[in-house]
Amino acid sequence: MSAPETAAPPRILVVEDDAPIRRFLRIALGSAGFATLEAERGRTGIELAATAAPDCVVLDLGLPDMDGKAVIAAIRAWSRVPILVLSVRDAEAEKIAALDAGADDYVTKPFATGELLARLRALMRGRLDRTREPAVQAIGPLTVNFASRTVTLDGREVKLTRKEYDVLALLARHPGRLIAHRQFLTTVWGAAHAEDTHYLRIAIGHIRDKLGDDAADPRFIITEPGVGYRLVEG
Repeated sequence: MSAPETAAPPRILVVEDDAPIRRFLRIALGSAGFATLEAERGRTGIELAATAAPDCVVLDLGLPDMDGKAVIAAIRAWSRVPILVLSVRDAEAEKIAALDAGADDYVTKPFATGELLARLRALMRGRLDRTREPAVQAIGPLTVNFASRTVTLDGREVKLTRKEYDVLALLARHPGRLIAHRQFLTTVWGAAHAEDTHYLRIAIGHIRDKLGDDAADPRFIITEPGVGYRLVEG
């Protein structure tokens, strides 16, 4: 009679450039029953978050290649994985900025191991069975990679501005669903531009030009007059 299979331990992605701290966390998390993935640069952390499906991310803000808040924003483009910031930055403004970017909790260094583990358990409680959002969305020949913020059409990269990408990514995260003008404007441009529909109209026009999409006979972006836009379902 074969032995029963045991459940895999929860996986924590540690994004930290300080090797001694990574080693300490590896030991502490392992002793508490967690498996660890490690990245010493922000871009590597984003890639691992997209491909390795961690159950939680522990993130330093002071990374050598990019600020940790940019890492949070990149991951939040496609994932709801819990993110705990572990940083020496203790200013209130830094904490607020990280939480506003999408972090779920913030612990300052030096830290107590017991408190860190308790906060991790609290973040993951009830979330280990969540459905993970895809890091890549394909609509026929059009592919949107939320992790790398790139768009390809028939295998060739489409060069979009940051705002154009954000508009297309919002559509791609909800294929087939109508996105209202106001949701685009507040999400991409901010609440102060909630009525500036010409911003959106211009961005959609540029995206269509770059995708070779005809508004009268659309392959990808469908206009709902006076209401908003939706992306065709793959």
